[in-house]
Amino acid sequence: MLRIIQSPMKYIQGAGALHYIGKYLEPFGKRYFIIADEFVMNLTRETIEKSLNQHGIEGVFEIFKGECSKNEISRLVSLLRTHKCSGVIGVGGGKALDTAKAVAYYGNTPVIIVPTIASTDAPCSALSVIYTDDGVFEEYLLFPKNPDIVIVDTEIISKAPVRLLVAGMGDALATYFEAKACYDSHAITMAGGEPTLTAITIARLCYETLINEGYKAKLSAEAKVVTEALERIVEANIYLSGVGFESGGLAAAHAIHNGFTLVEDCHHLYHGEKVAFGTLAQLVLQNSSEKEIEEVLDFCVKVGLPVTLEQMGILDGTEEKIRIVSQAACAEGETIHNMPFKVTPDMVYAAIITADMLGKDYLKRKQIKSNQH
Repeated sequence: MLRIIQSPMKYIQGAGALHYIGKYLEPFGKRYFIIADEFVMNLTRETIEKSLNQHGIEGVFEIFKGECSKNEISRLVSLLRTHKCSGVIGVGGGKALDTAKAVAYYGNTPVIIVPTIASTDAPCSALSVIYTDDGVFEEYLLFPKNPDIVIVDTEIISKAPVRLLVAGMGDALATYFEAKACYDSHAITMAGGEPTLTAITIARLCYETLINEGYKAKLSAEAKVVTEALERIVEANIYLSGVGFESGGLAAAHAIHNGFTLVEDCHHLYHGEKVAFGTLAQLVLQNSSEKEIEEVLDFCVKVGLPVTLEQMGILDGTEEKIRIVSQAACAEGETIHNMPFKVTPDMVYAAIITADMLGKDYLKRKQIKSNQH
C-alpha cells in the first residue's frame, strides 16, 4: 500500500499577515469571491479590500449564514458563478472555511483560507465537514487538493475569545493518538494512503507543542498579545494538527465526537471541546498507561478542556445518552474502525464511562491538594 502525505501549497503565519493578502493572490486571478460571517466581515473587510486594491484585485463580498450545509454551499456556488470570480477566499472559523473550500471545489476555482480563530485544524485540510441545517454531523466531503494558500494573522487570533484557542488545542490533542492508532493498524487516511513517517512525526510534534506551550499561549490570549508561545500553539492547532490528522489519520476520538453531536446537552460545546473528551475516551479504549492519561488530564484541566460528562453538559439520563453516542461512534464507515483492534458500541460505552470517572477522580485529587495548601 502507498504511503501519502499532503498539505496546503503555501502556509503563511504571523502578526499582520492579512495586510499582505493581495501580494499572494496575484498569481491566481483578479476577481475574488470573499465569504465570511457578518462579524468577521466587519472585522476584516477594510484590511482585505485595501490589500486587494493595492494589487489591482477586485473583491466580491458575501455573508456566510453560519452552517456548512449543502443548502448554504449551493447558494454560494450560484453567487460565485453569477459574479464570475476567479477564486474564493474564506475568512473566519471552521464552518466558514469548510464552506469556502466546498464552494471553490464545486465552482472549480482556487481557494485561499484565512482563519480568524485557531479553534480547529480545518484551514489546512482537503476536506469539509458537512452538517445538516440544524448542525448535526452529516458527512465528510473530500477534495482532490488542499487549499492553495492558508494565511494566518496571529494579531487577529490573539484578539479572539480565549475559549476558541483552547478548543483548537482540544482538537489538536487527538492528532497524535489518532495518527499513532492509524499507523499501527495500517489504516487508509484522508490523504488516500497509509500514514507516512513524516505525518506521524508532525503529529507527535503537535502533541509535544501543546504540552509545552499550551498554558503559556492561553495566558497570552487572555492578555490579547502575540508571544512566541501563542505563535507555536496557533501553528500546532492549524498546521501541525491539520497535516497530522489528514495524512496521519483519524480514529476513535473524532468518531466519539461525532456521536456527541447527537446529544442536545452537548450542542453548546465547540468541536475541539468534544474531541478532547473523545481523546480521553480513546486513551481508555486502547488501555494507555496511567502516566499518559494523567498527562492528558493535567493538560486539559490546566487549559480548561472538559474531562467529565458533567463538564460536557450531561447531567442526567447518562446511560441512555452515552449508548446513543457509542452506537453512532461505531456506525459503518466511522473512523473508529481505524483503531488497531475491533471496536464495539459496548467497548465505547465502557471507555466513555471510565474516562468520566478518571476525570472526576483527577478533579477530586486536585481539589484535595488545593485545600491542603
